[in-house]
Amino acid sequence: MQIVVLAGGLTADQVPESLVMVGGKPFVDWQLDRFVASGVKSLVMCVGAQGEQIETHVRRALDRGLTVGYSYAGEQLVGTGGALRRALARLEEDFVVTYGGRYLPFDYSAPLQDLRAHPGAVATLTVGRGAGNVAVEGDWVSHYESPAGTGLVDSGAIALRRAALADIEDGAVWPLEALLRKLARQKKLRAFSAPEPGFDVESPELGGYLGGLPHLL
Repeated sequence: MQIVVLAGGLTADQVPESLVMVGGKPFVDWQLDRFVASGVKSLVMCVGAQGEQIETHVRRALDRGLTVGYSYAGEQLVGTGGALRRALARLEEDFVVTYGGRYLPFDYSAPLQDLRAHPGAVATLTVGRGAGNVAVEGDWVSHYESPAGTGLVDSGAIALRRAALADIEDGAVWPLEALLRKLARQKKLRAFSAPEPGFDVESPELGGYLGGLPHLL
């Protein structure tokens, strides 16, 4: 199983989200522990400004049996989708993509298992309860970024087939959300319900949650 982390985000203080201190250690360490508990063997970090800091830390901290590769954004900002496309040569046939500032307390292999069980799907989106704008019909996403509130939100973990990126020009500037909107229109985007809500790295609730987390790992 492979996971791809879009880790180019910075805080207002220009600190990489992956390196924000949470519960006494950098946020990425919590993610790595969760990935390993989910059975991840291969990790690709898509990094941007200050990406060397992330790579240096992960190299020092990594004793988890993961194979880690890096894809640097370069000087031109290409958006989350463009960053994912830039990493194409490192991607497996299918994988899970998530964000450097997002933590989900669940099994990251679950949406990938769903995708593999449905050959007609191109991606499986993890959704949760919230003031969101993702509409679902049955087990399929009918609208992504619908204009009306639906009570469902993109939780921040997507299982995706590599083939979905192959025809996109490397260097094109685009957000990953554009691909998800397209797949929803084509009825090729499945919905997987997250058992618990996720957390953003700067969420006030995250530290308290992680304080009780070790029993899950």
